[in-house]
Amino acid sequence: MTQELKDQIAVVTGAARGIGAAISQQLASMGATVLLAARDQSKLREVQSQIQSAGGTAHIAQLDLLDESSILSLADTLKARHNSRCDILVNNAGIGLLGKPLTELTPTDWDTLMGTNLRGPYLMIRALAPLMIAANYGHIINISSLAGRNPLPNGAAYSASKWALNGLTYSVAEELRPHNIRVSVVAPGSVDTGFGRGEPGNPRKIQPTDIAHVVATLVTQAPQSFISEVLVRPTQKP
Repeated sequence: MTQELKDQIAVVTGAARGIGAAISQQLASMGATVLLAARDQSKLREVQSQIQSAGGTAHIAQLDLLDESSILSLADTLKARHNSRCDILVNNAGIGLLGKPLTELTPTDWDTLMGTNLRGPYLMIRALAPLMIAANYGHIINISSLAGRNPLPNGAAYSASKWALNGLTYSVAEELRPHNIRVSVVAPGSVDTGFGRGEPGNPRKIQPTDIAHVVATLVTQAPQSFISEVLVRPTQKP
């Protein structure tokens, strides 16, 4: 373990598996106390156990991004148990609903996707950025996708949510810069998690640990600069 992030509090959404689990493990290995936020408590306990076995510190936080009260409860936990601290927020949780043309996507599915991929990060920033503003310090990292820069047939809603998340990131970064808060977006291509279509186990795809290493770089940048956007592509096309 290293100690670059010693005494820092990190919140990672979608921490139960895939990219979120890898980011959580990476931040904990750097000395941060990580709040593992997701709905799947059994999977969160597995990630927590892995972090603790490696000597890190992690706590489980029940979170439903479609429920604003759940997000406010997480903010209350930070205030009560972690001295009103949130040094790092990683908005990673997302859903795809891929494989259908837009005309076959129901309004309910649209609302669920946008609620998770866009409204969720907005509510998380709205709830937790004030803690960073009070401390005059913080990092917010939104996990987007290359689909937020390119057309995605049979994934138009997902693509739209990520285009919007990119715009949100660039704009809120300008709002929070005067408070010494750095806001970045990470946009990977196909990650080997089984997200959307296919099964994990393709070594040609980007690995979750690759994204975790990017996040580690972002949160340890020298104070006079920040990386606003990172695009991550596989070396060879899957």
